[in-house]
Parts: sequence; C-alpha cells; structure tokens
Amino acid sequence: MRLATWNVNSIRARSEQVVAWMNRHAIDVLAMQETKCPDDAFPAMSFLAHGYDVAFHGTGGYNGVAIASRVGVHDVHIGFDGQPSYEGEHEARAISATCAGVRVWSLYVPNGREPDHPHYGYKLDWLSALADITSLQLSHDPAAQVALAGDWNVAPTDEDVWDVDHFDGRTHLTAPERAAFTRFLDGGFIDSAGPFTPGPDVYTFWDYQSGRFARNEGMRIDFALCSPALDDRIHDAFIDRDARAADGASDHAPVVFDLS
Repeated sequence: MRLATWNVNSIRARSEQVVAWMNRHAIDVLAMQETKCPDDAFPAMSFLAHGYDVAFHGTGGYNGVAIASRVGVHDVHIGFDGQPSYEGEHEARAISATCAGVRVWSLYVPNGREPDHPHYGYKLDWLSALADITSLQLSHDPAAQVALAGDWNVAPTDEDVWDVDHFDGRTHLTAPERAAFTRFLDGGFIDSAGPFTPGPDVYTFWDYQSGRFARNEGMRIDFALCSPALDDRIHDAFIDRDARAADGASDHAPVVFDLS
C-alpha cells in the first residue's frame, strides 16, 4: 500500500492536478490539508471518477482536511475528543478514517501566527489535546496501525529549516512548539520518513515569496507520525519535490510512504 500526505493549498483549484498525481504515483491513500473548501463545494467527483472514495471536512476559509482512498474509507471521525476551539469555533483541522486496516488521520495543525498572538496558545493547546487522545489510544492498543499525517506547522530540529536565524522570534521553531511535537514521539509515535529522507532534501514547504523554492529555502513541517506497528511496515519514503515544482503547484510537497 502507498500512503501519502499533502497540504494541497485549495482543493478546488487543484483537484485535477492532485488526482493526476495520485494516479501517476499509484497512491492508495492520500491525507490532504488546507483544502479551503466548504463541504458542499468539495470536488468529490474528481476523486470518485478515478476510483477513490473521499471523506472531507471543511467550512471554507483557510482550513479544511480530507482523506481519499481506493482501499476503503470506514469509520470516519471529524475532529477529536477535547479539540480546542478558537474564537468559539472548532476549526476544520482533523479528520480520521480506517483505510485497509490503517487508522489514517489528516491533520492541519494551527499555524500559531506569532508567539505573542492568541493563536499561538491555541496551537499549543490543540497539539496537547491531540497528544492526550492519541497517546491514550496507542497505550490501550499498542498493535494499532495509526498514521498521524499532515501539516504540523512545526520544524522539530534546526536541520528542518534553511536558516535558523531567519526564524528567530517566529513560530514553528520555538521551544514550546518543539516540545509539543516531541510529546508524540515520547508517546510512542515515530517520524517514519526520517530514515529515508536524510541530507539537504528534507524540506516539504517553500514559501511562494522571494523565490524560496528556487533557492531551496524551505522547511520540513509535513509528517506522518506512525505507530510502531505501522512503522514496521514502512520500507521506503520520499518527498516529491517535482510536485512542488509543477505549474500552479501547492507551496508544499507531498510525502509518500510505501508499506509492505
């Protein structure tokens, strides 16, 4: 089975491009983030026409998550227990479903904006609540096959950004954000792409501005944190930079995992 995660940055603008990429790379399950699409406008037929079932959750704006699968989409859950709200709204940032025995989450972690912004505290609370529920579930069923896939909006190490000094005083690299990310690893989840994506090509996001992609001034903020049982099945992974280089592409690259 081939599993992928991709911040598509507007699914209505890129549905045909996304489906064509899925067909080209024989993707079985894709977790998508930042769909920017309310449910009544989601381009489901683009996926159904190519044999993919799809579950989605969106309210418009800059959020939205979805899962497309050609191996089944079962037991779909929107959000998670204890998910915090922001300004009274439970944003469309989490969806999960079982696909061929794997519990796949599509997660769009809040950006945080600035360290002194209320959205930053919301981001930390959101990650803490997610860690609470997922680590508890894993402790109850250590043999579960789970992928926490998505745009985490955290660069967990200095090697995950092109210039640490550039991000001094900004979100994504602060100690509390990194500690929040590490809680998932301490809870038993594994950065499954790490062993397969060493060296200078680890980035998954390049800002549209200032020619960042051409200069490889990027960040690694897209992950699938996998349970040990699922990690045991992963025999390869890669970041598809070519997808980021395509005309009209998202500012994120997909991360792909091959499962035995």
